[in-house]
Amino acid sequence: MEVKTSLLDNMIGVGDMVLLEPLNEDSFIENLRNRFDHNEIYTYIGSVVISMNPYRSLPIYTPQKVEEYRNRNFYELSPHIYALADEAYRSLRDQDKDQCILITGESGAGKTEASKLVMSYVAAVCGKGQEVNKVKEQLLQSNPVLEAFGNAKTMRNDNSSRFGKYMDIEFDFKGDPLGGVISNYLLEKSRVCKQPRGERNFHIFYQLLSGASDDTLMKLKLDRDFSKYNYLSLDSANVNGLDDAASFRTVRNAMQIVGFMEAEVQSVLELVAAVLKLGNIEFKPESRINGFDESRVKDKNDLKEMCELLGIEQSVLERAFSYRTVEAKMEKMSTTLNVAQAYYARDALAKNLYSRLFSWLVTRINESIKAQAKTRHKVMGVLDIYGFEIFEDNSFEQFIINYCNEKLQQIFIELTLREEQEEYIREDIEWTNIEYFNNAVICDLIENNQNGILAMLDEECLRPGTVTDDTFLDKLNTICAEHQHFESRLSKNSKFLTDHSLPHSCFRIQHYAGKVLYRVEGFVDKNNDLLYRDLSQAMYKATHSLMRQLFPEGNPAKVNLKRPPTAGFQFKASVGVLMKNLQTKNPNYIRCIKPNDKKVAHIFTDSLVCHQVRYLGLMENVRVRRAGYAFRQPYESCLERYKMLCKKTWPQWRGPTRDGVEVLLTDCSVPSEEFAYGRSKIFIRNPRTLFTLEERRRACLEDLATLIQKIYRGWKSRTHFLLLKKSQVVVAAWYRRYAQQNKYQKIKSATLVMQSFIRGWKARNILRQLKYEKRCKEAVTTIAAYWHGTQVRREYRKFFRANAGKKIYDFTIQRIMQKYFLGLKTTTMSPMDNTWPTQPYGFLEGAHTELRRIFHLWRCKKYRGQFTEEKKSVYEEKLEASEIFKDKKALYPSSVSQPFKGDYLEIQKNPKYQKLNGAVDEKVLLADLVNKINRANGKGSPRLFLLTKSNFVLADQKTGQVKASVPLPDLASVSVSTQSDGFFALKLKEGSASASKGDFLLSSDHLIEIITKLHRIGTTAADRDQINIDISDEFLVQFKQDKVCVKFIQGGPKNGNSAACKRKNNRLLEVSVPSP
Repeated sequence: MEVKTSLLDNMIGVGDMVLLEPLNEDSFIENLRNRFDHNEIYTYIGSVVISMNPYRSLPIYTPQKVEEYRNRNFYELSPHIYALADEAYRSLRDQDKDQCILITGESGAGKTEASKLVMSYVAAVCGKGQEVNKVKEQLLQSNPVLEAFGNAKTMRNDNSSRFGKYMDIEFDFKGDPLGGVISNYLLEKSRVCKQPRGERNFHIFYQLLSGASDDTLMKLKLDRDFSKYNYLSLDSANVNGLDDAASFRTVRNAMQIVGFMEAEVQSVLELVAAVLKLGNIEFKPESRINGFDESRVKDKNDLKEMCELLGIEQSVLERAFSYRTVEAKMEKMSTTLNVAQAYYARDALAKNLYSRLFSWLVTRINESIKAQAKTRHKVMGVLDIYGFEIFEDNSFEQFIINYCNEKLQQIFIELTLREEQEEYIREDIEWTNIEYFNNAVICDLIENNQNGILAMLDEECLRPGTVTDDTFLDKLNTICAEHQHFESRLSKNSKFLTDHSLPHSCFRIQHYAGKVLYRVEGFVDKNNDLLYRDLSQAMYKATHSLMRQLFPEGNPAKVNLKRPPTAGFQFKASVGVLMKNLQTKNPNYIRCIKPNDKKVAHIFTDSLVCHQVRYLGLMENVRVRRAGYAFRQPYESCLERYKMLCKKTWPQWRGPTRDGVEVLLTDCSVPSEEFAYGRSKIFIRNPRTLFTLEERRRACLEDLATLIQKIYRGWKSRTHFLLLKKSQVVVAAWYRRYAQQNKYQKIKSATLVMQSFIRGWKARNILRQLKYEKRCKEAVTTIAAYWHGTQVRREYRKFFRANAGKKIYDFTIQRIMQKYFLGLKTTTMSPMDNTWPTQPYGFLEGAHTELRRIFHLWRCKKYRGQFTEEKKSVYEEKLEASEIFKDKKALYPSSVSQPFKGDYLEIQKNPKYQKLNGAVDEKVLLADLVNKINRANGKGSPRLFLLTKSNFVLADQKTGQVKASVPLPDLASVSVSTQSDGFFALKLKEGSASASKGDFLLSSDHLIEIITKLHRIGTTAADRDQINIDISDEFLVQFKQDKVCVKFIQGGPKNGNSAACKRKNNRLLEVSVPSP
């Protein structure tokens, strides 16, 4: 059986104010303080939840908490907003009763957060599924959108709702959400144009400038600097704890989830930007001939950008700010606007544009979240609206807000009394009339159609002639002077004539929450909420997608000469519809209270909380609840909780629960006038009676706890003893087993030792016998061998003595040579390996050296036998290069590791050189790119150098045209330097046919290979002389008729690490070679 807890268990202070004893304002505040200090921010007044704003996050909204309060009785757990949300949801789902949750409190008390918590709880406990989750997500994501456009930072709250919101959430028969409808009330649109010091405009302006991308701001013609916009207050533009950029991204995401198209989002942002631009339009006076001043726009840049955003002709809007057209029947009259009127028109347009945009947003959200099914829906309404407001300077907005709260208080009292009366009738308890303050008289003072303040304000706004706030106050003083809740210094009531706390331009109303002083200045203008027809028509002409929806009255084809309804009339009608809606639903109340004005945690200001308790009417609520019976509880719960107080009901009552409660109360000697029996509940009149029962229950629980402890300790001791006894038997059994196993192991071990000794003794005897037999056999064999040896030696002694010495010598020499040759097998076959075994004996000295020489020649021959002809030729060339250049030319060591390729140009494969290849008849032995040195300047020209067996050819690099072809017999010698350069001179024989043009001075990266091949061709040719190689740092070169000296010096050339040739004079070329 589940053990249920109760509101009364582990209670800090009093969880339900109905049970507070004694009941007065001081004890009420002290109980709130006590619970607030222990992080208990929720307290009940019957079914009403009081919520204190903790100004910090508390771990009481986790998914575990949601499950804890799910499907639990309202009073079963400690007070929590989840308990009220669960009670409302279960009543809607199971009893088919439409519900409404009324959340009230002043700004900063946590109303918006409370509404979010209610909606999040309902979303968590209702059904699941793709469509259901989509609806829940859309309902929840509508909050960030409305908060961005309808909330602002105020002195009392960093996220204050500046509009009233009522949301009807529609459910199907299973309790799954289908959709919702949102209604908004009285957006504080005056905030668009002007904010009090220390407060901000609506969040969306700051979020757009902070979070939009640079590209978006460029399209909207905006700048991130707040100071550039007159409608944005600068002293509190940045708020600690608010990340406007992140909030903007959240709003964009929420609009996408709710169902806004990207074009619609862009249109909304364009209107927000237009409002900012509108605030920057300024006017200057311009005198006319008739003596009147006419307003003109100072700087038309902001006007131009705003018109571009809205798609309006600049001249049309500029004229609407300078002229006003008045129509009366069939006549039209145009008047000029002075600067003050132009500023009024500008601000009126800004306020109307923003408020209508907000209304369009609400309508658009409703289109997305409305229920699609046409069947009847169950409805849960959530009302988040301003609380009662009493400021130092109260104006028309506070008057309208307080009127709404008067109506809410009226319906609260009526519904609370009705709920009490219905429960008394349902439980068959006699109903006693409850005395309470009925604020209907205050509501009548404000909303009476004949003499009400709102009716007189509308009448004053509509009458012809001069209408001012003072004329309105005069009318109030005339008509409402005798009303007991109306006070004015200028009224006929003489008792207020000397009241200096009541200024002449003010009137005071005694609301249910206290007296409020209203300054009459601005009442008429704010009630009129007038927008000049010229501006409406100008807006209607805009090409922007939303403007015609926002300003339908600007349609020239549907001109309505009637004045639009006033703000007061519209709000009164909205409140009337709201009250009718609330009266059809079962009410649930959340009263929000803020503990301090500093918006910080852990501070509780008694005076501020007391002020809120008064104007929320919480004491009145407790008194109404306690007027009859203060506490009521189902019989089952009562009997379950207090059955231990009576021996007859403990531990289990077998009969009907009501009979058990009667027996229980009779046994506890509770006076009969302190309780009454209903059909399903027991009603207790005085909280003291309940607390007496609680005290007796607590004492009884202590006795029961002692008894339970005693029985538990006895059971635990007996269990422990039996466990020890059982353990002792087990331990003894295991020990006996262990002892027997040890004894057995010892006997077994001893037996094995004895067996091993016996087997060892037997084995030794057998071994001794076998050894004896073996020795006997060996002795016989040895004696026989000796005997046979003696016989043989006697027979062959005469032969042995003649040849023994020579045979022993030959055998010894043979063994030594055999061992020596076997030692030579370890020598490797590599010609590079010079290792050779050491000479073991002196008589082998000559043979040792000759064998080493023969072996080396043999392995070299074997190594050479592996070479191909091509590889052999390469090695021969390398050998010849070594003979020519080793220790003579500094370039030689770097060429040793580089193979001689010969054809570096791939002349056979490259199609570029097909023509050149055809001009050469013989096989090309070497093809390379060289530089031909010019005598005139020492610079080189690239040439193709081809070498065959009979001649060498120089050709142009680009065209492949042959520049010179020299037979090798005409080549006398080749001159090179000793350094690391690539210069060489090909000297021709004097008198030869090729010598007419002179010698060739060339430069190549493959100098070693070129000269080696030239020398090799000269060596192998039988019909010509060998080519001489001259290696010197100075040599002469014949250029046509002149001889030039080429001199090589070491130095750092300017062009890098390569050698450079430079002409010094007509007879000298100097080659600078880098130092090694």
